[in-house]
Amino acid sequence: MSQISAHIADLRKSYERAELNEDASHAAPLQQFDQWLQEAVNAQVNEPNAMTVATVGSDLRPSTRVVLIKGYDERGIVWYTNYGSRKGQELGGNPFAALQFHWVELERVVRIEGRVERVSAEESDAYFHSRPLDSRIGAWASPQSQVISGRSVLVANAAKYGAQFLLNPPRPPHWGGFRLVPDRWEFWQGRKSRLHDRLRYELHDGQWLRERLAP
Repeated sequence: MSQISAHIADLRKSYERAELNEDASHAAPLQQFDQWLQEAVNAQVNEPNAMTVATVGSDLRPSTRVVLIKGYDERGIVWYTNYGSRKGQELGGNPFAALQFHWVELERVVRIEGRVERVSAEESDAYFHSRPLDSRIGAWASPQSQVISGRSVLVANAAKYGAQFLLNPPRPPHWGGFRLVPDRWEFWQGRKSRLHDRLRYELHDGQWLRERLAP
């Protein structure tokens, strides 16, 4: 047994930075999320826009990966990816997913669940053309989630598509945005003695019901 393995159970932290209560929280979860995300950005936490996306395949095995949020509003949470990737294929068969933000420095977690849909082609086009050139070429060069023989495949593909498209690569037909339409949110604030604050918002008949959960 390694030294770290022997002592990992003893790693502990006391969460004492803030609190989350019903009186100080927003009635609508999107406003609460907007406040917390802005505070994470202002606090200069490491990659505040990074979120874990969890999907479930046809074999009922869950899988997770980290992506970057690219937009949010009353319609939902948006990110972009290769539709042929594992997550894209799993969402094609089971259009429900869960998202999680973990802002360690603020001792906060946000969990979001709901149905996932593709954004419009116009939205995907607009975002794609706002990306740096190398990222646009990379969307063509990488057969995401497929087995390749080595990194040389990616380098060769990037050179091929760079020569083909020069400065104006179009959006690949296999690449675009997903939007998760939330029906459940949870906001977690670490507290002392493991008596953490958890507020859950669930959508019922078009209205958000806010409830406190035991930690």
